[in-house]
Amino acid sequence: MGAAIRSELRKIFTTRLWWGMAIPIVLLAAGVTALLAATSEPEKANPDLGVPAMSETQFATNTYTGAVGLGYLLTMCVGIVAIGSEYRHQTITSTFLAVPHRTRVMAAKVVALLVTGAFYGLLFVVAAVAAGAAVLSSRGLSTFGEGFAVPRALLLMLLVLGLWALIGLGAGILIPNQVAALMIMVGIAWILEPILGGVLASQDWGEGVSKFFPSRATQAMLSQQSTGINDSVPVDRLPWPAGALVLLAYSALLAGIGTWLTTRRDVS
Repeated sequence: MGAAIRSELRKIFTTRLWWGMAIPIVLLAAGVTALLAATSEPEKANPDLGVPAMSETQFATNTYTGAVGLGYLLTMCVGIVAIGSEYRHQTITSTFLAVPHRTRVMAAKVVALLVTGAFYGLLFVVAAVAAGAAVLSSRGLSTFGEGFAVPRALLLMLLVLGLWALIGLGAGILIPNQVAALMIMVGIAWILEPILGGVLASQDWGEGVSKFFPSRATQAMLSQQSTGINDSVPVDRLPWPAGALVLLAYSALLAGIGTWLTTRRDVS
């Protein structure tokens, strides 16, 4: 198993994929976070809506996590490419010949993608904190606030990016064409799912359902209050542990289905 995991990590870190994805992740994290830190203001209290004033700790947390939507799209794409490129170039055949136990291969891919997602998450966190803290400090605002709230959100971002990489792995198996898988999943994760979640959240009957969508579960893990940086209407979200469990369930389901299909699919 250890050899299989090392092999999967080499497939990622000995090609141009790792730095080709690392560069946009760092640039987007730093650029978007710096923009949010420079242009956003902490929410003021709104007694009519029952919204308390946003603390500097909450504001710092939302600033550092503001670009995570772009980050998890990129790690999802890493997961899609990790399996899609093997089917596209038929290297999956030699992989299964080298390690005949397909379940072991897929388990190694899952572990390798979690490690890779956490690595990209670390790059994302370092870039976001470096850029955001510099701007917040220049404005005289607190960079980490009080307590463990900000560090907890930064640690959870590592988990978020790793789990979205597993979602990409499952999607890459379910949609055999790599290009189609990338286009479809980016469209769903970035456009369709957030819009559908917003529509459902605006309805009394759909509000409870929308909380369990992947993007909203991600927000629940990282958000420190019921409103975002520029929200004026409270948003009902899951507690952050529940959001983590929901996102874990999505990644486990897709990775599990992908593993099951791979162990039974003819790859010759």
